[in-house]
Parts: sequence; C-alpha cells; structure tokens
Amino acid sequence: MAGPDASALSPVELLGTHPFVVGMEQAQLARVAECVTGITHFASDQVVFHSGGVARVLYLLRSGDVALEVPAPGAGTRIVATLHGGDALGWSWLFPPYTWHFDARATEDTRLVTFDGLCLRTKCEKDPALGFELMKRFSRIMTQRIEALSFQLMDVYGDHA
Repeated sequence: MAGPDASALSPVELLGTHPFVVGMEQAQLARVAECVTGITHFASDQVVFHSGGVARVLYLLRSGDVALEVPAPGAGTRIVATLHGGDALGWSWLFPPYTWHFDARATEDTRLVTFDGLCLRTKCEKDPALGFELMKRFSRIMTQRIEALSFQLMDVYGDHA
C-alpha cells in the first residue's frame, strides 16, 4: 500500500486503492472520505490501542503490520492475528459499548488512514445504503477472522494423536 506521499493526497485519493473500499460507488467513497481524520504513524512495538479502551476510530493499514493480541494468564500475551498493509483494523467503534476487545500493537513501522467512528456511524444512519455496504465489508472481514481463529483453536485443542 506504500505509494505517493500521503500528505499530498486528498482523502478520496488516500482511499481509492485500499482493498477495503475498492469497488465502492464513488458517491459512497466520497461520504466515507469525509470521515478521514488523517494518517497515523506507529513505530515498531508501539501500542495502537488496548482492550477495554474506548473505540472511536477505524484504521485502514497503508503499510506495516499490526498484531492483535489477548492476555494469556501466566504467559504475557498471545497474538491472535497479524494484519498487514491493505487490511482494516477495528470495528468496535460500530457496536455499543464502543470498546476494544483486543490489544493492537505495531510490529514494524506502520502507517494507517484514520477515520472518526462517530462520523461513520452518523453517515451510515443517514444513508442506509452506505451502512449496508460497510456492514457487508465488515462482515466479510469478521468471517475471515473467525475462521482464522477457529483454525488456531483446532491447532491448540485438536487431536494430536
């Protein structure tokens, strides 16, 4: 997802090639772009958010990697997923009580497009077609992540005979 200097791009240009929005109608893309608050940078090993914190934003990864982690009693944390440039990070801003369910940590220098979650929710409420489009996209991501977690659980708890 690296490319032209992000500071020189409009919000629509920032989003136009991101896999999360590819194929979205131009008018819907423009409405989503109105909620972009900027590009956020996280250095390697920097925390993006903590479980239990207030979820106010959506991130789209432009470059870098982010690990989603859960506490493992007596063993620190366990990585449950690693997200890469082109992935979406965070849907907790969509659902009350708007709190993060995982820790997220950059595992290398990472740049993310940041969105105001309240702005997105408001636009979805005013434009049900946009809301449905975003929910389809998030549902696909949620399904992929649940499938990945189920494979991890089978690895941990499966029959190893």
